[in-house]
Amino acid sequence: MNLNEANRKRLESMILEHHLTHAAPYLLQNTRQTISCTKAVAEDYTTPGVSRIGGDPDLPPHIEWPLTTDGVPMTFLTQLNLKECARYDESSLLPGEGMLYFFVGLDEPAYNIEHRVLFVREDQLAGAERRVAPEMTVLEEEFNGYQLEIKASLEAPNYAYVDSDQVENETVDYEEYEDFSYALSDRQSSEVVRMFGYPIGQHDDAEYEAALMLLTGEEYNYSKKDALAQITDHFGGDEAAAMQETQDTLMLLELESDNDVGFCWWDAGLLHFFIRKEDLLAGNFERTYCSLYSS
Repeated sequence: MNLNEANRKRLESMILEHHLTHAAPYLLQNTRQTISCTKAVAEDYTTPGVSRIGGDPDLPPHIEWPLTTDGVPMTFLTQLNLKECARYDESSLLPGEGMLYFFVGLDEPAYNIEHRVLFVREDQLAGAERRVAPEMTVLEEEFNGYQLEIKASLEAPNYAYVDSDQVENETVDYEEYEDFSYALSDRQSSEVVRMFGYPIGQHDDAEYEAALMLLTGEEYNYSKKDALAQITDHFGGDEAAAMQETQDTLMLLELESDNDVGFCWWDAGLLHFFIRKEDLLAGNFERTYCSLYSS
């Protein structure tokens, strides 16, 4: 990912501070510009249209509450005010205004989870106000709402995605690289939402799983090689196009378990939402993929 000048300078400074100059080319190439959201104050719903996690969404009258295929109301997760996000979207990926809403069906199984991502343009938000679900939602719980505070962040490859041979040497081990990563991202304990970073997990294959399902509708068999072959077939044998597609499958949202909100994804895991870069830049949120990671 291409870093803007300010982020490049900050990264270079952090690389020097943490004695990682041997890994500078790798980190400059693979560090991502991200958006992070932390819990601010408990929501009192006096100001509609703010970025929020949990609780109830602010929906305009013409938007219907998303239902599962069984006709049960989905559970509201978060709404993101894109005007707020745009100030921190240093890669210019998101629409500059409007609102994104995330809803989920049951959190089982952990792959291809039923969900909806709604994008409502700014000119369609008139009359948006707090909307309570028409009946108990699919997760059968009520969750506490919190306003979100948004900031820009940088993220180096995490445990699942880092090439250890690139960052470790005779004097720097993985723990020291991890210290660098935490300092770079300035991650807060109250952080609950991240966008465009590296998905947390045990393996570096989440984008392969998402790309395979989004393009072909086929389930992932936990083999990157097989997934790439299937995606290559989709592109008429063009492996370069298939590789580019996996690289252009972006983590639109990562949502943490959080005791204050009441979200707990299996054993305190995370929900991941993915989107094709092509769709994201076109403002098309009708085709996304949702999965769950829990240790």
